[in-house]
Amino acid sequence: MTRKRLIAALAAMASAAGLFGAAVIVGPAAFAEGSVPDGDVVDVGTAAQLRAALAAASPGQTIRLGAGTYRGSFVATKPGTATAPITVTGPSTAVLINDGPSGEAPSCPAPTAGWDSGYGLWLYGAPYWHLQGFTVQESKKGIIADDSHHTVIEGVRVHRIDEEAVHFRRSSADSVLRDSTISHTGLVQAGYGEGVYLGSANSNWKCHGNSGGVDRSDRIQVLGNHIGPYVAAEGIDVKEGTEGGVIRGNTFDGQGVSGQNSADSWVDVKGFGYVIEGNTGTFASPGTFANGYETHNPGTTPSFPNGCGNAWRDNKSDLGGVGQYAIKITSTSKCSERPNVVYASNTVSRAVNGLTNVSVTP
Repeated sequence: MTRKRLIAALAAMASAAGLFGAAVIVGPAAFAEGSVPDGDVVDVGTAAQLRAALAAASPGQTIRLGAGTYRGSFVATKPGTATAPITVTGPSTAVLINDGPSGEAPSCPAPTAGWDSGYGLWLYGAPYWHLQGFTVQESKKGIIADDSHHTVIEGVRVHRIDEEAVHFRRSSADSVLRDSTISHTGLVQAGYGEGVYLGSANSNWKCHGNSGGVDRSDRIQVLGNHIGPYVAAEGIDVKEGTEGGVIRGNTFDGQGVSGQNSADSWVDVKGFGYVIEGNTGTFASPGTFANGYETHNPGTTPSFPNGCGNAWRDNKSDLGGVGQYAIKITSTSKCSERPNVVYASNTVSRAVNGLTNVSVTP
């Protein structure tokens, strides 16, 4: 059967299936390179098919990746819904690679004709997407969510990345990263090689501050991930102006942290009202390692209690005989109204100074 006749036959099947409420799975051979697929489940096997599927995605649809390498720029701009998210799923052997960037970049990152961002997978104005199982590697940045709240990323592998691995920006609030593996970041710019980046530095709010001038990537949960080794900047960088996230059950391997751009800890908390609990962290050389967890209190306009009101409990820290404190609270005076709390359930071994530099709460 010719491709034209096959497509016609599948269309007829889809019409018939609709009469009986059945879903039709459209496989990689079922649509031409660059054409627009449809169906409840769209199977793709080439980069061109993936780009077409992302461009045509609709609420409730699943894009299913076959094993293989997908090389190019992959951008999603269609929103899902709370009751019908859009899913991209595949095995770890489905590998997304972006050889960019190329072309003339806009003043602030946004999908632009003629410009390739170099991001492995980019959600832009695309809330309610679920990303599952596949691998992103050898890209400028790994997975970027911009203005894409309620993003769920689970079971992915992101490694061998020039800068940061996973970044929630432009108020991509109420999102989740779980059960994923991140390593070997910052290969080109070590000081910007974070494993997970929540929000934006206030110096970048002019681009990413889309909520009253602020990047409010609030209430993000980072759960059960393995982060490191050779994550050149922090395993998780929690930026100022963000609030109410949860960092729980992660494993941090600090080997290879660079020390560049003040990157010398597993987690740097500049946000407020975070719960950091049940994590395990280790460090072994090489690397520049100061403390397991740190807080900082940058001033911003508008003002927030940055670096305040956070809580640590049930974390286990091995500082490798190098790190000073498991939990280093930078300032207590700036957080007098919303103090940081370090509970006695946290433990530390091989620390130069001990568990923390503040009083411990029973």
